[in-house]
Amino acid sequence: MKIIITGAGAVGLHIAKMMASESQDIYLIDQNKERLNYIQSQIDVFAIHGDAKSISILKEAKIESCDLLIAATASEETNLLVSILAKKFGAKRTIARINNLELQDEENVKLLESLGIDTLISPVRLAAEEIIRLVDNSVFTDDHEFEDGKLTVFGIPIDDCSPLKNKTIEESAYLNPDLNFKPIALHRREETLIVTGETKILEDDIVYFISNEEAIEQVIDICGKARFEIRNIMILGGSSIGVLTAELLENKYKVTLIEKNRELAEEIAGKLKNTLVLNIDGRDVAAIEEEGLADMDAFIAVTGDSESNIMSSLVAKNHDVKKTIARVENVDYIHLSQNIGIDTLINKKIIAASNIFKYVRKGDVTAIANLHGVDAEIIEFIVKPNSKVTKKRIRDLKFPKNANICGVVRNNVGFIPFGGFQLEEDDRAVVFSLTESIHLIEKFFQ
Repeated sequence: MKIIITGAGAVGLHIAKMMASESQDIYLIDQNKERLNYIQSQIDVFAIHGDAKSISILKEAKIESCDLLIAATASEETNLLVSILAKKFGAKRTIARINNLELQDEENVKLLESLGIDTLISPVRLAAEEIIRLVDNSVFTDDHEFEDGKLTVFGIPIDDCSPLKNKTIEESAYLNPDLNFKPIALHRREETLIVTGETKILEDDIVYFISNEEAIEQVIDICGKARFEIRNIMILGGSSIGVLTAELLENKYKVTLIEKNRELAEEIAGKLKNTLVLNIDGRDVAAIEEEGLADMDAFIAVTGDSESNIMSSLVAKNHDVKKTIARVENVDYIHLSQNIGIDTLINKKIIAASNIFKYVRKGDVTAIANLHGVDAEIIEFIVKPNSKVTKKRIRDLKFPKNANICGVVRNNVGFIPFGGFQLEEDDRAVVFSLTESIHLIEKFFQ
């Protein structure tokens, strides 16, 4: 598969890194020569120095043989123009990164499709929607639904009081007599482990489960947790993510948004109908204490400064705020959340890159999700007739050890498959896999 990525910024680089291990032909176009040289020294890509809007540059990349063009520069206008040009020159599929949320309105999407843009990706919207899911499911560190919630993958930290603590998966099997959930992986410090029957769960592990709708509350209970109600939310930062998040939350929760820039605060206050917008500096602990920090159930820090977001979220935790979510720009920080006490760190570029990545996967992929700070993917495949997975029971498939067929939706019912189960045509199979094994898994579903 030939893939052209325009823009070697954080989104483009992360996509290129994810794809470089997939034996794809990747062309990366950018105007920053130094950055291109650095990327070429790190991963296997064809680097082209130049302006992606230039027809001669697109021809140099042999755009007519492109299977997928991903326009991921910081300029929305450039991304739209490049996608349109690429389609006219013969690119099979185009994806454009956008900032203007209005473009995702149904009418505008159809217009842009007619011009040759197949898919629009908004990192801001994707990040805001991720935050909403985490707020609505307060006890989880991650939450991904498949087939409208018939199966859900979620992460829960293990506390001292959990019945699972210091037990192996095998020893705790009695807690799951109906076999309607199972642990699939755990995150311990900076390591991700696929669980087996001998895996022992320790305090402070984040355990990732897959469950059908009926068993979610049972899993929460055996992890020693309890759902808590969120009513009051404080959002730090009037960024695009902060404003959209407040807009999506304000009709269900009591929302306070903190923005230190007076003009921007006034502009936001005019836009949001049911959100209290305050013009104060979020780094001033005394000021946010006066505005009721200790009364908040959730604290969401989404300024453009990663360090401020992390520190303010830790301050919120210190004031017994139950749910904390911090936006970070540095990808390396994502692995820190478990160790420093913040519930979830999010990076909008990783979320966007993961969303784009499903268009590269082989097999009939309908959904793909990433867990925060975990080097793994959750992929939903539609099982094709006569594919390898339909030939044998799961235990006999010789599936990669770093992967797990962890859920199946058949005839609109979600359930958990074990070793004796055999997949059939048109099943929706949810697969959890460490990144290194994904290319092996795809062969089972082709």
